[in-house]
Amino acid sequence: MTFNEYYEYNENWTQEKIDDIEIRLLHGVFQCRTTEAVEAAITYANFLSTVGITPENCPLFLKILEIENHWVIDALIGERDPFLLLSAVQPNAYIVNRIFGMMTKWHKGGIYSKNLSVILGVLQSVYSSPKEGYRIYPLSIANLNAMGKHLDKEKGQDDPLNRIILEILDKISDLEDSGNADMEEIAIHASNIRNAFFDNRKKMEDVIPPVLLVTIDGRKEIPPRKREKVTADQRRPRPEMTASESKTAAVPSQDKKEPSAPPKADKTAAIPPSGAPGAQATTKG
Repeated sequence: MTFNEYYEYNENWTQEKIDDIEIRLLHGVFQCRTTEAVEAAITYANFLSTVGITPENCPLFLKILEIENHWVIDALIGERDPFLLLSAVQPNAYIVNRIFGMMTKWHKGGIYSKNLSVILGVLQSVYSSPKEGYRIYPLSIANLNAMGKHLDKEKGQDDPLNRIILEILDKISDLEDSGNADMEEIAIHASNIRNAFFDNRKKMEDVIPPVLLVTIDGRKEIPPRKREKVTADQRRPRPEMTASESKTAAVPSQDKKEPSAPPKADKTAAIPPSGAPGAQATTKG
């Protein structure tokens, strides 16, 4: 290959192509279809958690929340309260739309509780003032069904997640006297979902399409490999030797013993016996 050919080959690798490759590989990590991808996603989520959420990286936090792997979600949330994970960012239509997209995508019972906590924390903040929340993101019947389907009637209203959903629906039902036909329709449906939850004579299927209430028992996740926990003492680097210690270690010891002399040979063993081959005959004088 000549220099010109090599130069032309390199010219084909534009920054745009390199960025595209990086994005495709990162999307492969986010799919978490292999053990290695799961571990890479956990590391990435840990990094994001350390950086903290900002208006600039908020879409990346939302992307991680869409990953259906609770080890990754735990790494992203860390020790924070899940309800407050996105509280540092002002809610907007983009965030609320992505959140309802998650609730629509996941089946009833198929969403990790911490994921649901983060989502509900945002919706509770947005619709604490229902008219202002509606201005930020106008709700639809489908949005309410996507939220209401995650109610677990068997657990009752004392369940923390049930209680938050019911409170959000209660706030939305206040739009009934707004004088706006679209708002009133949304408010009536929110009230119907609440009534179906509290009324033992009714079922959730009476107000939410049954196809949305299909329950998924358990989530199929690929776990990361088990790793040994490293204590703080094990992480601490070994102290470096001082100059004097280093010098002492470099100088060989002077207390060397002289090597012992080899054993003296037995002279009699070297004289062959009389009559043996090589023995010299003695003459009498």
